[in-house]
Amino acid sequence: MKNISDYEMPLILRDFLNYLQTIKGKSINTVQVYFYDLRVFFRFLKIHNNLVDKNLEFDQIDICDVDLDLIKTVTLSDLYAFMSYVSNNRDNTSYARARKVASLKSFFNYLFNKAKLLSVNPASELESPKILKRLPRYLNVEESKQLLSSVDTGTYSERDFAILTLFLNCGMRLSELVGINLSNIKNNALTVIGKGDKERSVPLNSACLEAIEAYMKVRPVNGVKDKNALFISGRKQRISKESVQKIVKKYIKQAGLDPQRYSTHKLRHTAATLMYRYGKVDIRALQELLGHESISTTEIYTHLDKQQLQDAVDSNPLSGFSRSKDKNPPHQ
Repeated sequence: MKNISDYEMPLILRDFLNYLQTIKGKSINTVQVYFYDLRVFFRFLKIHNNLVDKNLEFDQIDICDVDLDLIKTVTLSDLYAFMSYVSNNRDNTSYARARKVASLKSFFNYLFNKAKLLSVNPASELESPKILKRLPRYLNVEESKQLLSSVDTGTYSERDFAILTLFLNCGMRLSELVGINLSNIKNNALTVIGKGDKERSVPLNSACLEAIEAYMKVRPVNGVKDKNALFISGRKQRISKESVQKIVKKYIKQAGLDPQRYSTHKLRHTAATLMYRYGKVDIRALQELLGHESISTTEIYTHLDKQQLQDAVDSNPLSGFSRSKDKNPPHQ
């Protein structure tokens, strides 16, 4: 993955991204997302103001000449025009549009409140699109076992099985899994670096410990470029996020599951759901395990299936009451 310094951009944008990383403590991944969103906005801004040839491909539009004078012309109406553009011309979902609103508000808030470069903040009244909350997709117990059983014998079978086992048992993020170091594993617990470079400790159950132990017996030692990395690629370097995604998709297909429906993040959903449902895990403990800053984020994993709802209704002490069973029916 490229560093932000590798991209060409106007100084005003680079200053903002540096502020996010050095002052606000945002991770490189988060800063990169802000950059992508604002690059799209800057390109739209040049189109909107007739500053580029209409025949030029959108992704070929250079943003280096976007300066403070142009940004000062932006109004709330322009921002809503941009939201309409990404919805109609780029098929952005409500989630993607909401993220762009957050990026715009953060950028203009920085220019107005921190850098003191704007006398008016055009994004102060910008509203975020309503996001309909949907139940997260996850594998049930049998499907999870099916996925684990799909790992056959082969050169990387122990590594791949350990990857799937950690995903399904610990509920970690993709970036957290590829970032695991050997030094992070101590006393049957794993220290992971989550969003915002925050550390948290995740206990390892017997399945995880057994899978890691089996992998360590075959993990490459000689010629490894990152000797502290737990998961090593075929090129003997730390495995990449893209490689892990391909590995997961491969076994999802082999397990007879739909690769369009399930991904590494859906395995995180699965772990959280199974822990909450079968482990009777307190939501605060689940929040700590998953590394969520807000409890409201964790609550999406506490969804209940129809059988649990049925059990809840059946457990009502009045569930067995009926007029036919009532010994003292009311007088007519």
